[in-house]
Amino acid sequence: MVDGALSRARARPDHPGLRPRRRRVPLLPGPREPPVSAAGCGGSADALLEVRDLEVEYARGTGAVRVLDGVSLTISPGESLGVVGESGVGKTVLVRAILGLLDPPWRVVSGTVSYRGLNLLAQPEAALRQLRGRDIALTTHEPRKHLNPVATIGDQMARVDQAHRRASRTEARARAIELLRLVGIPDPELRLLAYPHELSGGMCQRVVIAMALAHSPRLLMGDEPTAGLDVTISLQILDLMRDLVRDFHSSLLLVSRDLGVVAHYCQRVAVMYAGQIVEVADVPTFFAGAIHPYSRRLLRAAAAATGDRRGTLSSVGSRAERGGASCPYAPRCPFCLERCTREAPSLDPVAPARWVRCFRHAEIAAGLQEAP
Repeated sequence: MVDGALSRARARPDHPGLRPRRRRVPLLPGPREPPVSAAGCGGSADALLEVRDLEVEYARGTGAVRVLDGVSLTISPGESLGVVGESGVGKTVLVRAILGLLDPPWRVVSGTVSYRGLNLLAQPEAALRQLRGRDIALTTHEPRKHLNPVATIGDQMARVDQAHRRASRTEARARAIELLRLVGIPDPELRLLAYPHELSGGMCQRVVIAMALAHSPRLLMGDEPTAGLDVTISLQILDLMRDLVRDFHSSLLLVSRDLGVVAHYCQRVAVMYAGQIVEVADVPTFFAGAIHPYSRRLLRAAAAATGDRRGTLSSVGSRAERGGASCPYAPRCPFCLERCTREAPSLDPVAPARWVRCFRHAEIAAGLQEAP
């Protein structure tokens, strides 16, 4: 994979060779302000990120499809929030909408996205570029889309480093080497000379994560950040993200379909279905007893890998209805009432720091009703 990089390295008289591994060093010179208590969906003056009633549509020939339907959530400094749900529920669209990365035919219809009190949806592109990478960083499950195929890894990492701070070429190179070591890439001096096509998919993923960590962002957003990596490397990357949150009081928004990852690395969990948040709770409470019928089936479906097929999610004839006058989960819900087919429930507080979008949440929470 890296034969070309090896040849270039040998051809350079100033190539330093392979240096011994150094112990990990902090990404920042010191910690930021201490974290505050986690906020819920209701909003908080202390929130680092607050999304309120966000609606996003996708325009097509026959009309617009509502992809996000009134999404609200908050993240406090030092907090880790996991967003879970099936493929297609709107998790990736939410992340891209927060960063202002949606282009036509995508359109933000309404809502606000506030970062430290600043409404990102009202900012010009130049202002957003200053925030991306420095204050808010994103890692995705498609690393090659974020790497320039005709530039070396070293050149790309240097540009990322120099975009938000004054650094010489030598300083940028030294920092890139340290970042690559942090994410578990062997022989980082050599990898700096490689092009993306000379690296494996998993190694490209680690390069993108290293770029995201370059400025120790206040908010790190991971959209399936370890997809395509083996189990050992995945755990190393997730541990690294957790360390960033812990050591520098950054916040983490982690999108994942792996409930085990969310249980281990997040403090709170938000469940999405058909473009809506249907349940929010702290991780221990959620895994001890989810309330929303979709959340309950999602947990049971995760356990179905052990052979218990009773926990699988029922299928839908076409797609879940979005933005209608009924509960989008009604066609699949074992608790469905006639009311659910003509009225859409709201996301309501049902306990301290817990919200559920279901008419029958009290019955389900009390254990008075069991799914058929």
